[in-house]
Amino acid sequence: MAIQFNSHRTRFKLTNPKKTSTWIEKVVKAEKSEIGSLSYVFCSDTYLLRINQQYLNHDTLTDIITFDYAGKGSKSIEGEIYISVERVRENAKKLKVDFDTELHRVIVHGVLHLVGYKDKGVKEKGEMRKREDKYLKLRG
Repeated sequence: MAIQFNSHRTRFKLTNPKKTSTWIEKVVKAEKSEIGSLSYVFCSDTYLLRINQQYLNHDTLTDIITFDYAGKGSKSIEGEIYISVERVRENAKKLKVDFDTELHRVIVHGVLHLVGYKDKGVKEKGEMRKREDKYLKLRG
């Protein structure tokens, strides 16, 4: 089991990676899954936009892109999660929440995608938000 936190062309460093890793492990366990390999890359809007255009054919800014590398039916999650620090900052201001709360919402959002949750429809988005809120409370 491995969780890595990396930065790409940004000075951002996660404040407490050990605490965040422990929290992610609790979330994954609560979702009856396990971590194989999980990599977070904190980056800029520009970098994430390029990924969005190149791999997903979307020409829009986003706060997160999750790549799932686990095979179908795998109980182990394997993936890369790219997070735009700029977008998270901007969204935190818009939503009137602190940066750390919004960052951890996005962190858990990626994990929830890897354990199988979707967020395309209204019902799916509602379930995703409910799970995010539940796990943010677990963070302590």
